[in-house]
Parts: sequence; structure tokens; C-alpha cells
Amino acid sequence: MQKSRLMPRILVLVAGAALSLAALAAPTIEMQTSMGKIVIDLDSEKAPRSVQNFLQYVNEGFYNGTVFHRVIPDFMIQGGGFTVDMEQKPTPRKVENEARNGLKNDRGTLAMARTADPNSASSQFFINHRDNASLNYPSPDGAGYAVFGKVTQGMDVVDRIARVATGNRSMHQNVPLEPVIIQSVKIIPDKKQGKP
Repeated sequence: MQKSRLMPRILVLVAGAALSLAALAAPTIEMQTSMGKIVIDLDSEKAPRSVQNFLQYVNEGFYNGTVFHRVIPDFMIQGGGFTVDMEQKPTPRKVENEARNGLKNDRGTLAMARTADPNSASSQFFINHRDNASLNYPSPDGAGYAVFGKVTQGMDVVDRIARVATGNRSMHQNVPLEPVIIQSVKIIPDKKQGKP
């Protein structure tokens, strides 16, 4: 008799744990910028190392106060590595390129920025402003750029950022003349909170 009363409780606990694991497997982040909020679903199933790396920087508060330092309309907006004064922040780790994961650099996707070295991605990321098939694996350099998330809310903010006036600053090109600041990035524990 007591076993029959415990079974529904156990099932509820198991279901709750499964939902918690699903939330961890597909975390959502909220990026508050000086031009508005962007909500992004991360794909830890297809890009586990990129997501883990990104979330570690989020949890460290690394992105708070950085800027979108490279903005090219009809291409992408890039951020996550420079301060408002265009000083590059030191990055303690790099992540292996996961561009072979099947995710495409389509409009609204989040991908790891890198140098010519395919495994040089660290903290910097970009949001594709249009479909960029040339960045998919295998791109012309044979490696591609690893997509690890997708904007689910705030593409209008991405569009506004992509249209800001840009210029050269020191050795950097396509820098917004008025800084577009990433004020905070946080994990949304309950995805319903990210919706208006």
C-alpha cells in the first residue's frame, strides 16, 4: 500500500530531474546591451565544448562591460573581447573548433569568432546578420566557424546594432563610432522568464 503512494512522488521527482537536465542541456542566455535585450538558446548537444566555454565566461562575468567591436551590416556583429576603450581583455583559455557539428551560420545564429588558427576561439563570438554559407564547414579555409546557439528574441536589436555608424579605431576596422555595450550576460534559469 505504501509503495503505491510513493510511486507517483518518485515519478514526479524523476520528471523534474529530467526537465532540469533538459534545461542544462539547452541553456538560454539573456544578453542586455545598450541597444536592447537579446535572448539566445545555446545548443550544448551539438556544440558542447563551445557552450561550456561560453557559459564559463558568462559565469565569470567576463562579458559584462565588453562591446560589439566589429559590426558589418549584412554579415555579422562581433563582440565579447574588447572593453569600451578598445582594449582587448586577456582570455585564459581556448576551445576546439566544433564547426563540423552540422549547425549552419544562418541569420540569427551565434558562432565562435577565431583567428586563422581553427582552434583559436576563446571569448569572442558573433551573431550572423544574414545566412553566411561561406562560414560553414568546410569553409574556404577548410575549418569553418562553430555555431553554438540561435537568437530566439531580439533580432530587431541585432538589426539595429548592424546598422550603427562605424569607422576605424587604431588598427581596428568596422568599430561602432558610439560604443554598443554588452552590459550583462546571464543564464535564464526558467526559459519563460526570457519572454515578454
